[in-house]
Amino acid sequence: PYPVIKQQLLDNGFSTKEIQEIEASAKSTVQSDFVKALKAEDPSPEDLFTHDFAPTPISDEVGVREPKGADKVVMVDCALFAVEELMKQHKECLLYGQDVGGRLGGVFREAATLAQKFGDDRVFNTPIQEAFIVGSTVGMSAVGLKPIVEVQFADYIWPGLNQLFTEVSRSCYLSNGKWPVSMVLRVPIGAYGSGGPYHSSSVESVVTNIRGIKIAYPSNGADLKGLMKAAFYDPNPVVILEHKGLYWSIVPGTLTATSVEPSEDYILPLGKAWVLQEIWKQENVETLTVVTYGMGVHWAYNASGELDMRDQIEIIDLRSLYPLDEDTIMKSVKKTGKCLVVTEEPSNNSFARALAGKIQEECFKYLDAPVMTIGSENMPAIPLNSTLEQTMIPSTEKVKEKIKELLNY
Repeated sequence: PYPVIKQQLLDNGFSTKEIQEIEASAKSTVQSDFVKALKAEDPSPEDLFTHDFAPTPISDEVGVREPKGADKVVMVDCALFAVEELMKQHKECLLYGQDVGGRLGGVFREAATLAQKFGDDRVFNTPIQEAFIVGSTVGMSAVGLKPIVEVQFADYIWPGLNQLFTEVSRSCYLSNGKWPVSMVLRVPIGAYGSGGPYHSSSVESVVTNIRGIKIAYPSNGADLKGLMKAAFYDPNPVVILEHKGLYWSIVPGTLTATSVEPSEDYILPLGKAWVLQEIWKQENVETLTVVTYGMGVHWAYNASGELDMRDQIEIIDLRSLYPLDEDTIMKSVKKTGKCLVVTEEPSNNSFARALAGKIQEECFKYLDAPVMTIGSENMPAIPLNSTLEQTMIPSTEKVKEKIKELLNY
């Protein structure tokens, strides 16, 4: 790197003498810091547990979730409007990724018209290079910009995983809080419409194993808009997993993903679960808690309705996978005595299975049955064929059968 930097300085008008002075100053600074480091005291054991995240100013839900007279909008438009509002208010906000710029505005139209409104210097396309898309946010954040970047499909996140794990997630911790990476990474996720093995994957179990990042996974448009705002104002890296099968509520049973658009100042804090369907504990009546997120929320809600058991089944929409609202989960399970964790991922070695184990530990003496999970079949990929795709992933019908099994345990 040094010869390249030297040549760039020469090309930009620096004299040889000026470059030598810069080099001498840099060497002096490094030597001085080295001496300081040798003389510094060792950290205390408690220092291990500091600076994993920078403090966030977002702790409370603010704004109006359902303004009077506001129109219902599909989930993808809630995200679009959130980003547009942020770009209007904050000149440091950038949006980039594959195909988000220009006339296309994203393969899901999630950035439609934004390049025309804010210019190609703020909304632009990148090469097909996820490592660059993710890794560049470190430098963008360091100079005071706030990048919102997109990996076109969850299946494409793997080339960027090294940057997300090695650089983005660790910068705040390894710098003692000096350099948190303030970025938002949007990831369309999930199986929908025979997308096949390269456009249908769920990746949350891998992402939740990266410490130092926050992760949202909304199930409806209002939540997505509020979480997008919270992610932007959070000084830490935030990954938002957006189920593309919920974007337009085209998938049967997902109309509830369409929401009244919240107000412009609406913010939904990360780490706050939603008790979508609350019940009261009843004597001599079997009850259970369903813990889920994303598409699973709609499977669970529809299943409880078709079983005519809305007064027996409490449904918790996690909304965030990290931070995780453990208090809401455990309170519900202790009340109902049974728990089913629903995911679209294959359940073996998954986030859902780990969460089920945590619930089992915390609520053991309150349980009337083992904590169960349901997810996709444990096969290597989502098939392209629609029959095989539907065989692979959960559904309302499959969740109904699991609920009946657990209630009858």
